[in-house]
Amino acid sequence: MAVAQANDSARRAPGRLTKTLLGLFMKHATVAAIDDTNDRFRLVTLEGPALQGVEWKPGQKVQIAMGSAFSSRTYTSMSWDAIAGRTRILGFLHGDGPGSVWLRGLKTGDECDLFGPRSSLGGMRTPAPLAVIGDETSLGLAHALISMNWNEALTCCFEVTDVAGVHQVLTPLGLQEAALIAKRDNDAHLDKMEATLGAPATAGASFILTGKAGTIQRLRQYLIRQAVPPARILTRAHWAPGKQGLD
Repeated sequence: MAVAQANDSARRAPGRLTKTLLGLFMKHATVAAIDDTNDRFRLVTLEGPALQGVEWKPGQKVQIAMGSAFSSRTYTSMSWDAIAGRTRILGFLHGDGPGSVWLRGLKTGDECDLFGPRSSLGGMRTPAPLAVIGDETSLGLAHALISMNWNEALTCCFEVTDVAGVHQVLTPLGLQEAALIAKRDNDAHLDKMEATLGAPATAGASFILTGKAGTIQRLRQYLIRQAVPPARILTRAHWAPGKQGLD
């Protein structure tokens, strides 16, 4: 057993090429704080000299290496203090993928390497009023956009598995006005999500659709049928059933 564990550790240890790539392209950071709002969300603060002097805009993402430069998971930076060298991400624990495993095992003082920040939504040139539609993985993005003083013009609607659990997270993130729609089998709840889009579409809102790929595809088609110009619809798929490594 000890030999097997040693061999497994050796396979996981970063190789020379991985170390070189991490040093060239990624920023080294330390976990400064972890706030467990509930058992499904972890608010993680990362800091380090490499995060100082970085230009950041709300909506940008970082990719955090999961033990290798070739394996990473993407998170939206909720804020970035370029003077102190500090950023925050909100991790959602679901399934047993590399991201969830990393989040569950994370402790204050742990180190990691990240790439970014960089744009993932067309530079966020979309004008207000703005509607953010997504799921549990979209909360960090919505919070980041509020930091642009769009809170009076920001409409949020999220499809979620645990409505009560997500409600616990909304107030600390400043998203207490967000609408939560419980997920149903066979996506039966998406009719309700479509119904929430009518008012902002009529008001000339721009839309940011993130989260589950299938939901994004359906809601985008609905908005097109409502004559919302494609230029006012930004999309970013975070995940899809049976697939890993989406943005």
